[in-house]
Amino acid sequence: MKIIAAMDSFKGSLTSMEAGNAVREGILRAVPDARVVVKPVADGGEGTVEAMAFALGGELITCRVKGPIGKKVTASYCICREKGLAVIEVAQAAGLTLVTERNPWKATSYGVGELIMDAAEKGCRNFYVGLGGSATNDCGIGMLDALGIHFYDGDGKRLKAILPNLGKIERISLEDTNGVLEECTFTTACDVINPLCGKNGATYVFGPQKGIMPHERESIDRDFHHFADICASFLDKDMRDEPGAGAAGGLGYAFYSFFHTRSISGIQMVLQATELEKEMKDADLVVTGEGQLDEQTMMGKVPVGIAALAKRNDCMVIALAGSVKAGSCCNKNGIDACFSIQKGAVSLQEAMQKENAYNNLKDTSEQIFRLIAGKESRHVT
Repeated sequence: MKIIAAMDSFKGSLTSMEAGNAVREGILRAVPDARVVVKPVADGGEGTVEAMAFALGGELITCRVKGPIGKKVTASYCICREKGLAVIEVAQAAGLTLVTERNPWKATSYGVGELIMDAAEKGCRNFYVGLGGSATNDCGIGMLDALGIHFYDGDGKRLKAILPNLGKIERISLEDTNGVLEECTFTTACDVINPLCGKNGATYVFGPQKGIMPHERESIDRDFHHFADICASFLDKDMRDEPGAGAAGGLGYAFYSFFHTRSISGIQMVLQATELEKEMKDADLVVTGEGQLDEQTMMGKVPVGIAALAKRNDCMVIALAGSVKAGSCCNKNGIDACFSIQKGAVSLQEAMQKENAYNNLKDTSEQIFRLIAGKESRHVT
């Protein structure tokens, strides 16, 4: 029996590879002679660098950059020197997991720009940028500021590149940009189609998870429109309604507006790089999953992308998650069965502890495959 474990990360708990290894260990307890292939996957958010480094044989680079609340953090990205390619996760420098208190008024995407410059200085001119998991709602001005694109008010005063100043911007300067940026091309890995502004835009849809209060949304959205007006006049193009412009608090908009950028589905980018479909040609079953299976899972997240690929290759699909809130929807999207790995009522903090999550994944996988195997297997320790 050949089984593929293609798990997304359990955010704040297990990496994609750790989750896949837990599944593999559980399966082999139940079916010792099974062939289990672990493939790290991601959808452009947390885990994308790890998955792409594994797939491309790239080198992990670690550097210190400004984090979302201004303090230095250690961030990693993947570099393929022979291809002049860098893979960057926004979440590494500006992710929700890096903040203890969500405050979009202070949060900055500056560190994302620092990662880009570090890779550019190492010779990279092609970039894959995963836009998922950001803590910011700054329209990308923090990142742009780090890349030498500065902003000024009506009196000619340079503004700090944070959300409270977005509505004050009246002039944009490219005088301090590095010429190599003109040689760079960007591919943003994005699984949302939201525009920058409006009720379907960054602030209204994704703002609440970053700490934006209901009474703040209208004024922030108005500032987004103001910034888009200034950019449209300066750049002679208006990208605010481009699908995905609202991703990562408006970072999608910043990339579309200021750089040579195209966008693809994050899960498709990773699936192509990992050549997962080749492994599925002779597989019997695929195990996938993420921290929580819910309505957002159905919007192009890893489990649904994996399931679509698996069904093209006649594989059964099982999904595992810490929490299952959309079981019937999963079944309609190619997942044959889904299971929560929790063994009882626990706090979220307890459930997310790495050791607990690993053991729960392992034990649940073992029990499922004891049933699939149709017989008792000797417990492997």
